[in-house]
Amino acid sequence: MEQNKQSATEQNAVIVSRVDARQDDAVEIDLVELFYILLHSWKLLLLAFIMGVVIMAGYHGMFVKPTYRASTEIYITNTDSVISLQDLQLGSALTEDYKSIITSRAVMNKVIEDLQLNTNYKGLRKLITVSNPSGTHIIRTSVTTTNMETSRNIANDLLNVSIDRIFQVIGTSEPTIIDYSEAEAVENVTPSIIKYMAIGGIVGLLLFAAIIVIRMLMDNTVKNDDDVEKYLHLPVLSAVPYFED
Repeated sequence: MEQNKQSATEQNAVIVSRVDARQDDAVEIDLVELFYILLHSWKLLLLAFIMGVVIMAGYHGMFVKPTYRASTEIYITNTDSVISLQDLQLGSALTEDYKSIITSRAVMNKVIEDLQLNTNYKGLRKLITVSNPSGTHIIRTSVTTTNMETSRNIANDLLNVSIDRIFQVIGTSEPTIIDYSEAEAVENVTPSIIKYMAIGGIVGLLLFAAIIVIRMLMDNTVKNDDDVEKYLHLPVLSAVPYFED
C-alpha cells in the first residue's frame, strides 16, 4: 500500500515537473515591445501597404472586366380588381415555385435558342439571380454579364419565356409584367477599383506585420542587459561597451 502511494507521489511529481517545463518553454509576448518594434518598422509597413495598393490596382485594370446587371419584375397574383386573402396566401405559396420555374432547364434552353447564346443552361443559370423582395409578391430577375446589351436581351427574353412556362405548368392566370429591362436601367456593377486598392493595402500591411511578429518570436538571441535577465534569469555583473572603430 505504501509502495502504491509512493509511486503515485512520484508520478504526480513527474507531471508537475513536466508542466513547469512547459510553462518555462512557453513564449511570452511583450505587447509593449511588439508595439515599439512595429512602430520602428513603420517605413517598411508603409512600403508594404503601398505595394499592396499598386498590385491590386494593376490586377483590377488588367483582369477585372466591366459587368452589367439588367433586371425585370413580375407580379405573381391574379389581375382581378378585388384580391381576396386566399389569393394573397396563394401568391406567397407560389413564390418559390415561380422562382424554380424561371431557372428551370427548359426555360434556360429556350432563352439560349432564342438568342443563339454560346453557353449551356448551367452556364446561363450562373448569370441569373431570382429574388423575392420581403413582404411582396414580386419576382425580380437579374442578369449579370460583361456586356450591357447581352444582359438586357437575356433579361427580357427570360421574362417572356418564363411567363409562358409558368402558365403552362401552373395553369393560373399569367403573371403581370411590372418592368421590362431598358437600356437606361441597366446598372454597371463592376467592383470599384478603390475597394480593390483598400483590400490590397490592408492585406499587404497585415502580411508584413505578421512577418515582423514571427521574426520577433523566433529570435532568441541576447542583445542587451534586459535580455540576459529575461531569458537566462541571471543578474548582470558588468558590461563591456562595443565600439566599431
